Parts: sequence; structure tokens; C-alpha cells
Amino acid sequence: MSAVTPVDLPVSDATRRQLARGERTAERSATRRTKKRLTSRGATIAALIIAVLWTIPTFGLFVSSVRPAALVNTTGWWTIFQNPGFTLDNYTSVLAAGNSQLNLAGSFINSIAITLPATVFPLVIASLAAYGFAWMDFRGKNWMFIGVFALQIVPLQMALVPLLSLFSRGLKIGNVELFSGLDAGGYSQVWIAHTIFALPLAIFLLHNFISEIPRELIEAARVDGAGHGQIFFRIVLPLTLPAIASFAIFQFLWVWNDLLVALVFADGDVAPMTKLLAEITGSRGQDWNLLTAGAFISILVPLIVFFSLQRFFVRGLLAGSTKG
Repeated sequence: MSAVTPVDLPVSDATRRQLARGERTAERSATRRTKKRLTSRGATIAALIIAVLWTIPTFGLFVSSVRPAALVNTTGWWTIFQNPGFTLDNYTSVLAAGNSQLNLAGSFINSIAITLPATVFPLVIASLAAYGFAWMDFRGKNWMFIGVFALQIVPLQMALVPLLSLFSRGLKIGNVELFSGLDAGGYSQVWIAHTIFALPLAIFLLHNFISEIPRELIEAARVDGAGHGQIFFRIVLPLTLPAIASFAIFQFLWVWNDLLVALVFADGDVAPMTKLLAEITGSRGQDWNLLTAGAFISILVPLIVFFSLQRFFVRGLLAGSTKG
């Protein structure tokens, strides 16, 4: 019995267009079905209610920032229509606030000088460590990773005094000086502190993402002669970019809005905006109208960072949620 060879019949352009339209229709139908399964009217209404409730305090803060101090201290922001009054004096006072050594413009530069390195340093170290824990075999790897994970439960407040002592006195074992004290009044103490506090969570999150990379991809690179450095920079790093961007947003916001570490390690000419805003509110909080104006000035940079990296942030949150 002879074998029958299949013959490709000619297909007209009209037929191809019809097939393409059918495929697009099927894709749209599948998208609608998936969207219908994942969303509901009740969930949408609940999300809108939560968004409104979350926005009300921020709106009240903004209204208070453009009202005169006398109205802020005597009436609530919700009475703005009964007691109208708008002014930009709060913003003017905040921009001029501070002492002869530091003002809002100087503290703004300090916040950027603190936040950018304190975001980059832990990400660089954590990404290398996460790759090592995920794809390198060495003795005690699992126990070391458990130790890194356990560091997340150590409260930040417990490490402030030991770190302050280490930075000021240095570290010696016998007559051997392993670490000399850092000069006060610089950024290095704040960078090191924020890097130390961010590393456990950063390593844990990036390790979970890097370990999900298909082993076949790594093995293929090794067969082609690629070393760990080439694999990390050419394969792992591009694939991990969404997760890195996601953690970068969180770390940037944490450091930018930090006050506790700034109070301990950042003093004088290197004080960030959060410390200056805490000082201009007054000893008893009587000038909190200035705080409302300063708060809206301080959120400009975080908003720019978030919206610039929003697409990476969403991809990082959704990474690993689906298979195939």
C-alpha cells in the first residue's frame, strides 16, 4: 500500500483574512471569559469604596495645606465651604523654614543623596546573593539562607544602638582593627544602615524570583561555556528586572519616608526632609499646618518614581502567578 503525500492546497487572501479574523475573535472571547471569571461587580464596588476611603485623609491634608493657619487651628478641613479661605503662605513658610545650615531645599538634596545609594546598594548585593543561593552549590547554603530569612524578624530598633557604637568606635579583635569608626556628619552611616536593614527581605524576594527561572535555560548557557558572571548579567539580570524594579520602588519609599534611622545616623548638614519636617512642626505640634504643606512637597519625587516604574512594578507583582 503506497503512502499518500499530503499536498498544501493554495489558500486565497480572503480565506487568510477570514481565518485571521476568526483567531482574533477567539482571542477576544477568551479574554472576556477570563476577565469575567477574575472580576465581579461586587469586587469592583468594594475596590472603589476602599479607594475613596483611602483618598479622603490625603484630600483633607491637601485642603489643610492651602488654608490659613488660623482656620486650620480653629475649624476642620471639611468646613471649607462654610469657612472659605485659601493661601499659599504655608508653602512659602515651609520653603523658607530651617536654620542657617539647612533649609528645605538642602534637605531635599540630602534626601536624594541618601535614598538613591541606599536603594542601589542593597539591590546590587541582594541580586548577587540571591543568584548564589539559587544556582550555585556550596556547603551550608540552605542553613545560610535560613539565617538570612531569620534576620527579617529582628526589629530594626534593636540594631540601632549596636550600629551606632560600631560606626563611632570601630571594631577590634584583640589588637587587630577590623573596622575603623566612621566620621560623623556624613552619608556613609545612613547608607550602610539602610543597606543592612534591607538586605534580608531583598535577598529573600529576589531568590524566590530567580529560582523560578527554567533550569533548562541555565543549563543551556553552561553547555555553551558561559560562566556564572555571564549567566547572571546576560540571562538572570534581564529576566529579574521586573522583580528588581518592584523592590526598588518599595525600598525607595521606605528610605525616603524614613525618620527613625535619620534621627540616629543623619544629623546636621546631612539631615533629610523627614527630620526637617519633624522640627518645623513645633515643640507641641502647633505648626502642623506647615507639616501638611511640607508633606505634599516631599511626595513629589516618590510619585515620579512610582509612575515611571509602574509597568515594571505590575509585572513584578504578577510574575510567577501563572504557568505556561
